[in-house]
Amino acid sequence: MLRRTLVGLATAASVCLLAAGLAQAADYPAKPVALIAPYGPGGASDLAARTLASSVPAYLGNAMIVTNRTGAAGVTGSTFVAKSKPNGYTLLLARVGSQVGVPAINTKIPYRWNDFTFLGLLELNPFVLVVNPDGPYTTFADLENAVKAGHKISYSSAGVGTLLHIAVAVFADALGADFKRLKHIPYKGGGKAAAAVIGGHTDMSFQNLSAVIGAINSGQLRALAVTTKERFKAIKDVPTVGELGHPKLEAIVGWSGLYGPKGLPQSVIDKWVDVLQSVKKDKSWNRLTIKLGSIPAISSPTAMESFAEAQFNTFRDITSRLGMTIK
Repeated sequence: MLRRTLVGLATAASVCLLAAGLAQAADYPAKPVALIAPYGPGGASDLAARTLASSVPAYLGNAMIVTNRTGAAGVTGSTFVAKSKPNGYTLLLARVGSQVGVPAINTKIPYRWNDFTFLGLLELNPFVLVVNPDGPYTTFADLENAVKAGHKISYSSAGVGTLLHIAVAVFADALGADFKRLKHIPYKGGGKAAAAVIGGHTDMSFQNLSAVIGAINSGQLRALAVTTKERFKAIKDVPTVGELGHPKLEAIVGWSGLYGPKGLPQSVIDKWVDVLQSVKKDKSWNRLTIKLGSIPAISSPTAMESFAEAQFNTFRDITSRLGMTIK
């Protein structure tokens, strides 16, 4: 009799816990969701985060609040999310640099490329090679000749392992130049890296088009090349790397994705799959994303994971060959 009573109580408790869990899942999100942008204000990460946060409340049923947690080329913000409670209330605006570039170069950081729950790809970011319009480089050929001649040329990036950094390694390799002769000056975020070129503090930078299209259109920066296969409509006078004879540089493409801590409940994942599918059809989000110079590319969690894995393997191979790996 006692045994039957205890079993009955245990069963009842299990049912209550299950019901509570289902109720909690049904209520998600019961409060605003924090979206961590791992780079500084004004850069592509920040812009993508704020564009998403402005669009999701209608589909999410609650607000999304963007917080910039900068430092260590995106590692600080990414680590914060990786170690957060997996309840869906702390998510990451994942970027190519912090999620695959840095992990490919630096094996000492606190997370691996796949130590997250993948929720979906958001957008692709064409890259542009930019210089100061008052500087000596009017065309890509001008800069190419200077690099090959071994001139002292500096470049700014958002930090070691970011795509802004890896892009220059790929650039030098494609030109047959010595990557180590180029002076790397890292900054905390793509916005500051672009500002360094605008201010004449560095000679060049590979940048997400979304982050610098305003500066290009206003004449603060000169774009020498774009990494898309075809000319990009927003900067139609800028030649592609393929036109310039360097199609290998097409591998330099940025992206934004949405990640959560590893172990997110399936109910939370499913909620975000539905939300992102709605955002995918949202005219305002699409318009803003395109206006920023990005290409809308919302995908499933599985497609996001496969995409990140392929790019991680590519970057790991390149950086290893160039002796850039930190072990």
